[in-house]
This record gives sequence, structure tokens and C-alpha cells, in this order.
Amino acid sequence: MNDYLVKALAFDGQIRAYAVRSTETVSEAQKRHHTWPIASAALGRTLSAGAMMGAMLKGDAKLTIKIEGGGPIGPILVDSNTKGEVRGYVTNPHIHFENNDQGKLNVGKAVGRDGMLSVVKDLGMRDFFSGQVPLISGELGEDFTYYFASSEQVPSSVGVGVLVNPDNSILAAGGFIIQLMPDTDDQTISKIEESLKNISPVSSLIEKGLTPEELLEEVLGKGNVQFLETLPVKFSCNCSKDRFATAIIGLGKKEIEDMIDEDGQAEVHCHFCNEYYLFTKEELTELHKEAQ
Repeated sequence: MNDYLVKALAFDGQIRAYAVRSTETVSEAQKRHHTWPIASAALGRTLSAGAMMGAMLKGDAKLTIKIEGGGPIGPILVDSNTKGEVRGYVTNPHIHFENNDQGKLNVGKAVGRDGMLSVVKDLGMRDFFSGQVPLISGELGEDFTYYFASSEQVPSSVGVGVLVNPDNSILAAGGFIIQLMPDTDDQTISKIEESLKNISPVSSLIEKGLTPEELLEEVLGKGNVQFLETLPVKFSCNCSKDRFATAIIGLGKKEIEDMIDEDGQAEVHCHFCNEYYLFTKEELTELHKEAQ
């Protein structure tokens, strides 16, 4: 099954909801960055949240999520857009701890709690929207829940999960975001709160084969959900050798001369997708001619 997300309303428009299956997307990130299980879980949870948050935007808007918790995993950075395209990386992909008290990957310890979750939205206008909140657990689902409530003033529940195989490959990944509209009645809120208390971990539900639609029905109840739209989701990076060539030209003639004199070539690296691009001496010479 290919990854995709679904947008929905529930309880006669009182609830806005999103759910995503991101197993292949997180798997692509794991392969590209060679992440160990805890890093896979932290990056995968952020990619899943990022895909759904990107789907909340309009037009050609995009956003960047940065998580800096002070933990050994280092900063996590994820980009997403309205087309279901996400990319991201974790600074230290080879972090390992024993499982936590619940027998699960200790993401909170790796991410840390002494720092911030920040979101910058590029809405295609002159100004950017940015919001940030302190991390409260480092487990990320709770942190995104707090972000929506505090920074965007939208009471929400965010569930994100990743299951990792013994060989470090990704078994299942996905998530949901449930948001209350201003006119949500107390009875509906109570129903959702009770459901969220009893629901199985989201990654377990995806491992069982639940689709994003079924995931939302698990949370909100069958018959209560009106599905609006589906969107394919994938790991996608917009880097290219041409883009890096333009960046090198922008450095100016002196910098390019130094590259040629010192190394005779240049290798550039995209942190988001872990691709490397080699520029030969001949290619640098051509770029030198184009530089101001």
C-alpha cells in the first residue's frame, strides 16, 4: 500500500481531522540516513506530523519544523508542503538507549526536553508565520499537541508512531491529528477524550493494516466521519546538482578559485536527503566564468 493521508470532518463539522500512513516515507528516510531505531522513531514521528501539517496549508505554501530538545540526538529538521512531499533529517542518527519503562523506544531521552519545537510557515507572501513552544516530553506527539493548543490556539490531539524491525527497517509508521472547532459541544469532547484514552498505539493500528480512514474511525467512531480528500505522501527532496551549482556561483569568483586551487574539485552534501554531488575542476572552472 502506498502512503497517503486523508482529510476529514466529524460530528457535523465540529471536528477537523487528518490521518496518514507514512510507512514507506519513513522507510525511505531510514535508508537514506541509516538511522538506528530511536532516531527512526523521532524522525518518523516528525515526518508524519509534518505531512499532515503541510496538508493544512493552501496553494504553494510550505513549512519547516525544527525540534531542538538538548538531547544527544541533536536537532531534527523536517520540511513539508501542500502536495504531501516531506523531507527531513536528524543530526545524530546513531543513538541508542535501553527501552523506557513501558518497553518502548526511549525517544524522549534521545530528543530531550530542554528546548523548543518551532514551526515556520512560508505562505508565499513577504512575511513568514513562525511559532514555537517549549518541549514538554520529547516524545513528540504530546509536544505537537501542545504546539497546536499554545501557538495556534486550536485544541488538538496528535498521535504519531513508528515501529522498527530488528534489522532497523521500518515496519509501520503513521499518525493522526484531531482538532476541535470553536463550536464543539461538551458531549462530543467527552466522547473523543474517552476514545483517545482507550485507543491502541497508532503504529500498532497501522501494523494491523488499518487505513488512514479506518484510523480516524477508530478514534472518532464509524458513521461520525465525513472524508473530504486524500493526498499521496512521499519522501521528496528538491535538491539537484543545478541548484548547488547556482549556490556555488553565488559564492563568487574568489571562493571558487580557492576550491580549484586547494582541492581541484568540490563535493557538496544535502543534509535533507543525504545525496552527494561532485563538481570536477572543469565544472568549477565553468562556474567561475559565470560568477560575478
